[in-house]
Amino acid sequence: MNTQRKNSLLLLLCAFIWGTAFVAQSAGSGMGACSFLAGRSWLAVLVLLPTVKVFDLVRQRSTGTTGAPKTPEERRCLRRASLVCGTLLFVASAAQQFGLTLNPSTAKAGFLTAMYVVLVPIFGLALGRRGSHQLWLSVAIAVCGLYLLCMKDGFGSIQSSDGLLLLCAVLFSFQIMAVDHFSPQMDGVRLSLVEFFVVSVESTVAAFLFEQPAMAEFVTYAGPILYCGVMSSGVAYTLQILGQRDLNPAIASLIMCLES
Repeated sequence: MNTQRKNSLLLLLCAFIWGTAFVAQSAGSGMGACSFLAGRSWLAVLVLLPTVKVFDLVRQRSTGTTGAPKTPEERRCLRRASLVCGTLLFVASAAQQFGLTLNPSTAKAGFLTAMYVVLVPIFGLALGRRGSHQLWLSVAIAVCGLYLLCMKDGFGSIQSSDGLLLLCAVLFSFQIMAVDHFSPQMDGVRLSLVEFFVVSVESTVAAFLFEQPAMAEFVTYAGPILYCGVMSSGVAYTLQILGQRDLNPAIASLIMCLES
C-alpha cells in the first residue's frame, strides 16, 4: 500500500471517530466548555504518554533510534510546533464546545465546523498552493453533500450562536495547515502528546478564570469526557498528525470533513 493511500485511510478512521465524538460533545454540553475540554485533554495526555514510550521502544528495536528530538534545534522546533498547534486546537475546540453548549444541534455543528473543507484550500492559495480543477470540484460537491445531510431546516435555521462554529471552522483550518507544516519535521505521536499538553494547560487556566469547575460535573459527564478524551483527542488527533504527513492539506480536509 502506498503512503498516500495509507495516510488517507488513517484520516478516514480519524473522521469516523470525530463524527461519533460530536454526539459525546453534545451530551457533555451541560458543563462548562473549558472544563469539558480540560478533562478530555488531560485524559489524552495520560493515553499518549505510554503510547510515546511504546512507539520509541518499537522504533529503537527496528532502527536503533527513538523519535525523541536529538539536537537543541529539534527541541526548539518541537516546542514551537506544540505551542502553535496546541493553541490553535485549544481555541478551535473551545469555540466548538461553546457553540454546542449554546445550540446543541450536532448536525448543524457538523456542517458549520466542516466548512474548513472550503477554507483550507482558500488559505492555501495565499501560500501559493493552487488546487487542481478536480480538487475544487470535489470541495463544491462535499459542501453540497454536507448541506443536504446536516441542514434539515436550511439556512433559515442559522442562529447568532453559529458564528462561534464558523469561527471554529476558521481556527481548525489554521490548525490543519499548522499540522501540515510541522508533522514532516518530527515524530507524530510525540507532537500529539505535547500538543495536548498545551491544550490541557490552557483549557485548565481558562476553566478556572471563566468557569467554576466542580468534581461533581466531571463525575456526571464522565462518559462523554472519557470517549472524547481517549478516542477523539488521544487517538483521532494522533491519526490526523500521522495521516497528514506527505498529504496535500486540502485533500486531507476533504477526507476529514466526512466526520459530519
